[in-house]
Amino acid sequence: EAAQGTAVVHLTYLNADADDDSDSDAAVKSDSDADADVTAAERGPRSVEVYQPLMSAQTGTQIGILELYLPYAPIAHDIASGRRLVTIVLGSGLFLLWLCLLGVSVSVTRRLRRQAAENGFLASHDALTGMPNRTQFGDRAEAAIAVATVERPVAIALIDLDRFKEVNDTLVHDNVDKLLVSLAERLKLHVREGDTIARLGGDEFGVVLSRLHGPGETVEVLSRLRAVLAEPLLIDGLPLAVEASVGFALAPSDAADLGTLLQQADVAMYAAKNQHLGIAHYRADYDHFDASSLSLIAELGAAIAQDQLVLHYQPKADLEDGTVTAVEALVRWQHPIRGLLYPDSFVPAAEQTELIDELTRWVLRKATSTLGELDPSGTLAIAVNISARSLGRADFAQDVLQILHETGTDPRRVMLEITETALMADPARAAGTLHQLHQAGLRLSIDDFGAGQTSLGYLATLPITELKIDKAFVLAMHGDERNAAIVRSVIELGHSLGFTVTAEGVETVEALEQLSSYQCDTVQGYLLSRPVGSADLATRMVAARAILDANHWTPA
Repeated sequence: EAAQGTAVVHLTYLNADADDDSDSDAAVKSDSDADADVTAAERGPRSVEVYQPLMSAQTGTQIGILELYLPYAPIAHDIASGRRLVTIVLGSGLFLLWLCLLGVSVSVTRRLRRQAAENGFLASHDALTGMPNRTQFGDRAEAAIAVATVERPVAIALIDLDRFKEVNDTLVHDNVDKLLVSLAERLKLHVREGDTIARLGGDEFGVVLSRLHGPGETVEVLSRLRAVLAEPLLIDGLPLAVEASVGFALAPSDAADLGTLLQQADVAMYAAKNQHLGIAHYRADYDHFDASSLSLIAELGAAIAQDQLVLHYQPKADLEDGTVTAVEALVRWQHPIRGLLYPDSFVPAAEQTELIDELTRWVLRKATSTLGELDPSGTLAIAVNISARSLGRADFAQDVLQILHETGTDPRRVMLEITETALMADPARAAGTLHQLHQAGLRLSIDDFGAGQTSLGYLATLPITELKIDKAFVLAMHGDERNAAIVRSVIELGHSLGFTVTAEGVETVEALEQLSSYQCDTVQGYLLSRPVGSADLATRMVAARAILDANHWTPA
């Protein structure tokens, strides 16, 4: 019956004689737990055979066995249904998991592709402005240089913002970034099609100009870019006008490789900045750097520390009474291998680095500390040359006064000689520094006057005590009326402004007489003495006085 799908129940009671019943034994051995087995009928489906011990409620002893035969088909059906359900659930779960993993994979792949694209962009573009960076600039420049000809040259130019350090110190960081982005947008909008403009770093931009017809067209294109930069713009409510200096070199006439062209453009850019040219084409005389000078600059710091530098002195004589009133301190380098080096072999290169500040401090300290030995009487003044870079430092005046304090030098015995170029590099800062030094008692001189571009109105506002006529005019004035007229005019101008006037480059008696007739105040040059060491200075000062006496010097 169980085999045919009907449950069958057998109930068996135990007695003392029931000793060979295997089912009873099996039930007893089950320890009161239900037992079950699946049996196969001789014919038809299988059934489930279940044994359950029967316990007495009064005595707690087993009194019988309950046998239950259940059809297996419904159980098998439930098992199959459960398996199908588990299969469906697991399959659905795995499918959903696959979908999730697919979505994650697609998302990660897209993000990686986007990141790779961004990295690729950043590898060739500036992160702030979006302009090509130095790497892409180099690639495009080399490609342009490769096809450049004399008839159709390629220009490599560098644009550097003037006085950007002041802007950077004045504006907050975000506004500096806004300024650079605005300037970059202007440049990108006005560059010619086919040309390249890139941000090389900081406030420096590089330009590649192709399809040119010569330097004239190059200057024209770069002038437009420079004018675009100079247009006023508003940054966080603050109106700003930015000027730039531009230097360029042409391929293949100046050089045929990118490295040399960039170096030449950099030299020309600094010449444009220092000489206020705006735009400059590379010239060999702009370049104070070569392998030899670079080697010297590398050694200069150690030379200062090891006291390899020496000072030579050149007297300045007063034409009114023939006495030497001052000496100019001129630095020399006693190089252990190359011998005595003159300033033109290392000072111009040093002026392009921070070493010029260290060199200036050394010269000033050495000159003032030896002044007592040079002139125990305390009447002789000493003149020291100051570079444009040093004058442009905000703490330059404090440095000078600190050195004078350390050496115990009377500021009234010190004269600082500053070129017109140094004054015009940063007129406002230069004026403030000069007034501070003048108030401390130092005397100030404009060196090489006439060779620069100093405004007379600006000159009249400065606390200057002396003008030194550039020696090129003095050397050429004999027999040349134009140069003589320049010398005469500078002397008259200086006197009208209350300055004393010194002529350097005096090498002949004729020049001395001519300067006397123009009422020049003091003279300096090889006629009186070449620059000499401190040991020979006293002798040369006496000789200079003798030269003036021998020529029966009488002021006009």
